Amino acid sequence: MAAQRARQYAMLAAESTSPAAIEQLAEDVQRLALAYPQRTVSHVLPDLVETQDTLFTLLERRQAPNQSRDLHFLAGITSGLLAKVSHDMADPHSAMLQARTAVLCAEQAGHPGLQAWLRGLQSLVAYWAGRYAEAVRYAEAGREHATQAGGTSAVWLPASAARAYAALGNAEQAKAAITEAEDAWSRVRPDEMDEMGGICTFNQPRTLYYASDALAWLPGEATATERYALRATQAYADPNDPAWAFGDQAGSHANLAIARVASGDLDAAADALAPVLDLPADQRINGIIHSVRRVHQAITRAGHAGDARDLIDGIEHFTHTPANALPR
Repeated sequence: MAAQRARQYAMLAAESTSPAAIEQLAEDVQRLALAYPQRTVSHVLPDLVETQDTLFTLLERRQAPNQSRDLHFLAGITSGLLAKVSHDMADPHSAMLQARTAVLCAEQAGHPGLQAWLRGLQSLVAYWAGRYAEAVRYAEAGREHATQAGGTSAVWLPASAARAYAALGNAEQAKAAITEAEDAWSRVRPDEMDEMGGICTFNQPRTLYYASDALAWLPGEATATERYALRATQAYADPNDPAWAFGDQAGSHANLAIARVASGDLDAAADALAPVLDLPADQRINGIIHSVRRVHQAITRAGHAGDARDLIDGIEHFTHTPANALPR
């Protein structure tokens, strides 16, 4: 803590922002981006708020063009991460507010990779808020930026559109978007966002998870959903893998459970969801809560409520204490 305060003082006390200071801030932002998918909100939030505050304080001063570009880029990422925090705490209004601030930073930085990533983030927030048509629009709005940047957002955006289309009941466009996302991997050229890593990049396990999430909405797609979800759960099996993310792992298990409910195998569905129901309350972020509720809905809609009483009780107990209900 003392070292962190000393570093912040040195950055803010200097008359101009040195290349070394910007390099240090970039390392701080990258550390947060890498930690975010694997740690709880309470773990990353204090450093994230402090880093954003430092960046905005520096941006309020006159900066050389190159320094301004770098600072706006980093401020855009931190604001995007704070948008994700608000989303994870089930506050889509604040999430979109932070995301719009991040978009302004991306425009000032002239950074198409960041702009594409932020459209993906806005699509994510809209999707989990149940605003599926809006989620499609955000995904489509990022396409040109993604093509210009060449990075993995070119995969994330159609993958995001796929599950929003599926939630709207448009099976044809959902499947086409899944194929588009898979095909986009052959054209990916890692950009500056991908170099950040962590939540700033999109990877193969997330592609599998998003495909399973889309297909889980569609009637008659239990086999395909199970195939993608099983591959996703296997891809997320190692918590030491840099690509591991507890939220996406949980979502993959929930989709596997939905597929097995659709197939009538309730015991296998319970086995698939068991690791999710064991998550502590501080990991029960918004997306996970919604994913688990979708399993509940699948059970009741299939008419299995009487045969899956224990599983339903477990789901209801789990969703009763989401992460945003904990004291902060």
